[in-house]
Amino acid sequence: MHKNDQMTPNERLAAFMTGSPMDRILAMPVVCSMSGMALGMTHKEKRSTALNEARAQAACYERFGNDLTITEYGLHGVGAALGSVLTDPEDAVPAIIKYALEDINNVNQLDMSRLELKNDKKFQLHLEATKILIDMVGKEAPTGVLISGPFTAAASIYRTENLLRATRKNPEKLHQLIKFCNEGLKMVYREFIKAGAVILLCDPIASGTILHRNQYLEFVLPYTIDLMKDIHEAKGMVCYHICGDTTSIVGDMVQSGCDMLSIDNRVDLEYTKKIAGSKVPILGNVDPVEIMYLGKPEDVDMAVKTCLQKAYDSPNGYIVASGCDLSGNIPLENIDQFMASVRKYGKWPLDPNNFL
Repeated sequence: MHKNDQMTPNERLAAFMTGSPMDRILAMPVVCSMSGMALGMTHKEKRSTALNEARAQAACYERFGNDLTITEYGLHGVGAALGSVLTDPEDAVPAIIKYALEDINNVNQLDMSRLELKNDKKFQLHLEATKILIDMVGKEAPTGVLISGPFTAAASIYRTENLLRATRKNPEKLHQLIKFCNEGLKMVYREFIKAGAVILLCDPIASGTILHRNQYLEFVLPYTIDLMKDIHEAKGMVCYHICGDTTSIVGDMVQSGCDMLSIDNRVDLEYTKKIAGSKVPILGNVDPVEIMYLGKPEDVDMAVKTCLQKAYDSPNGYIVASGCDLSGNIPLENIDQFMASVRKYGKWPLDPNNFL
């Protein structure tokens, strides 16, 4: 437990879920991509072994006292298992350079068995990292695993621009591809749930910045609903996040059946509170780039304060979080400040006079 806290994250989350008093409001800066920095590791070193991935997260928790540790199956995990080729940069997130599926009419040729745990070395690595991390910090803090949603999984197999074209030109085959991804994701999710992880379902290619709402309703939401049902049948808890501007679909995202809703900094927290706050807890949304990466500690302090002003009274609860994953060579002192500001302004019982 962090020296400036009076409760562990597990105790705090349990109080949050039951409406009980807490020492402070929950805080979840998404310390995923950058976590190796806490131990002086490059991104490549961090992702190279299960132990490194777990140690990096444990080091972040020890330093920051954040309320959620995070491992990752990742946004490209499905595609990589099926044959998409990724770069292997020293200090950045890998990117896809060759896609497993070149012609969507060949979707029938995709081999579901390649997504099974016994056949996927990266899956095995990240699951082992999750188990190691839970063994390290699980008595104090929950562990989440970041995994793609169905549309982003499809985009890890078939190039995004072609995927978008298929929404108009070949919707039948696109539905077949997304359904295939959904069935594969169910296998993946269930393994991490069995290990004890919270599911962080992230579907950035389904963003309102990329898709029209009617495309989201046809090609994303039905599959996400199906996925959420399977997660809950497996006794899992899921937080749903889509990057970018999701203003037009915030209400639709809640209909997915998610347990919590995370929003990007492009979406207004007050609007989200109005649309979704009476239905689910909401998370967000300090800007991960302009504030956390490029800003100074005083900018972080003001951003946390502003988020609390907008959402502290959300009916089903509010969790201070970054608007997306924190990546790049982010100043660690900005994450220190994020947590310090939450402890300052979010001390329980919440007093709006502290941040209005």
